[in-house]
Amino acid sequence: MATTKGRSRTNQKQTGGEANGANRSAFHWGGGQTGALAAAAVAGAAVGLAANYGRKFLVQGMGGHDWIDALKTEHQMVLAIFDKIEATSDEQTSARTHLLMKLKYALDKHAVEEENVIYPALREANSAHDADALNAEHGYVKTYLYELETMPKDSPDWLARVRDFRSMIQEHMRMEEEEVFPKFRNALSEDQNAKLSARMNKEGLKMA
Repeated sequence: MATTKGRSRTNQKQTGGEANGANRSAFHWGGGQTGALAAAAVAGAAVGLAANYGRKFLVQGMGGHDWIDALKTEHQMVLAIFDKIEATSDEQTSARTHLLMKLKYALDKHAVEEENVIYPALREANSAHDADALNAEHGYVKTYLYELETMPKDSPDWLARVRDFRSMIQEHMRMEEEEVFPKFRNALSEDQNAKLSARMNKEGLKMA
């Protein structure tokens, strides 16, 4: 009888152990699924972030590694938007609104890079007069943008104002590209230019 009872208790322990094992297995399987789903979500988020930063680096790296080359490329991109705006008719108010938004974004990003990095570096290099003159012209850029945003897009005067704006912008670009920036760049060492480029690109990434 003792032997039978012992076997019975042993069977109960084994049965209970198998049940507990089954429960543990089911628990771990569920945890594995949850873990897999969580991992997939994390991976998806990582891919999204990578794509976003990849886009930013692509946009910011279009002008090359050198700060002056990058700014020249951005100048050409701005002029290309002006070309598209000037090709619109008075009836294309939606297209004008959209292109004006693109122009404003491009100029805002460009201004941030110059005002936060390039112009302060010019002042440090004893070129405060040039830096202040260029920075003051950025104020007129904002005025033009404000006027174009508030004017009726179907007004005959709107496109005329765009052309005035472009003329002002082109003279600003000419001064930078032909006079101020080349002289400044030539006064810096390659290491100084590389550091300036890195700082400017970092600033531009904030808005890319």
